[in-house]
Formats: sequence, structure tokens, C-alpha cells
Amino acid sequence: MKLILTIVASLSLASTSWAQNSHAADGRKSKSMPTLNDSSMVAPALEKYAQGPLAGLWKRPGLTPRDRSIVTIAALIARNQTIEMPHYINLALDNGVKPREISEITTHLAFYSGWANAMSAVAVAKNVFAERKIGADQLPAASPTLLPLDKAAEEKRAAGVEQQFGKIAPGVVQYTTDLLFRDLWLRPDLAPRDRRRMSVFPLKFRAALQTIMRLSGDPGT
Repeated sequence: MKLILTIVASLSLASTSWAQNSHAADGRKSKSMPTLNDSSMVAPALEKYAQGPLAGLWKRPGLTPRDRSIVTIAALIARNQTIEMPHYINLALDNGVKPREISEITTHLAFYSGWANAMSAVAVAKNVFAERKIGADQLPAASPTLLPLDKAAEEKRAAGVEQQFGKIAPGVVQYTTDLLFRDLWLRPDLAPRDRRRMSVFPLKFRAALQTIMRLSGDPGT
């Protein structure tokens, strides 16, 4: 529960790139957004708050810089905030997130925050990957060998979805089973713990959060 709250707190402030502009994991300064130096010309108080209490957000111990990068990219894709994506994708790569993981984050969120949002992220990430000479050999396969299925957990989940939606929207039952939990969630190039963490933001309503918390039952999540 404490970890979930840490993620939510991080996500709520995910749009302040000034706060972590120099906090890449390897000490390098990630590429700044074009508007970074313009804030004082428009909203001096905004810059003050960004340089003040928000500056320490990425140094808090509850999440590693890598994990904060993952949930931050998830937040930006879910909210379709493309202006800040180049900065955060570069920062994520500097913080140890692999290109194949960014690819999987984008694919995963197409189903949780909208296909158009994911395609907008693709357009941004394509330019970042090109600048950093990231090629197809660093991206995941379209149809990889999937992770093993936890049959007991999946049967329990499917039964709950069937009970809730089966008589009203049987398509929901079919697609969540065949496409999401027996395919998307089993793709190997993004760890299940990372999929759970980044799914918190688009699934922000109470019932959805409870689902993610149940999925996150193991202490290492």
C-alpha cells in the first residue's frame, strides 16, 4: 500500500521536468525541454516552486530513478502530454530504462489509455531513438515467447470479470482474457512488476486501483 501511495504521489507531479533536470542515474544532465528557460518570463512563481519543493521529488527513497522514469512516462502517455515526452524519454534512458522497455510501455498503455495516445508517444520516441542511434535490434519482437501463465490466478481473475461483465458485455470478458492477460501482460521485455506500477495512473479510479493492488500482492512489487 505504501508503495502504491508513493507511485501516486510521484505521478501527481510527473509534469514538472525542471525538478529533476539533472538527476539522471549516471550523473549526466538529460536533455532539457525547449520551455525550460522560458518559465520565468511567463510564470516566475511556477519556476520558484519547481526549483524549490519539487526539486527533491526524484531524490526520495521510495522509488528508484528508473522506477520513477517508468511511471512518469506512463503518466505522460496516459495524459497525452507530448511536449514533455522527449525530456522524460531521454531521462528514462539515462536512468537505465531500456529502449525495449519504453517500447513495451507504449504498447501496454495503448490498451489502458487509448491507441491515439500511444501513437502520439511513438512519434516522439521515434525521434529520440533516432538521435541516440537506437536501432531495431534493441526493440522487442512483435511476437515473442510469452512468460508462463499463472493458471490459478488467471482463472480467479477471469471468473471475477465473467461475474461482473459476462451478462452485459461478453466482449469485455473475451478481450481481457485473450488479448490482455494471456498475451499483453505476458510479454517478456517488461517485467510484470513494472507493468503493474505503470498501470496505476491510467487506472486511477478506486475499483481499478484495487485491482492493481491485488495484482501487486507480492512484497517485491
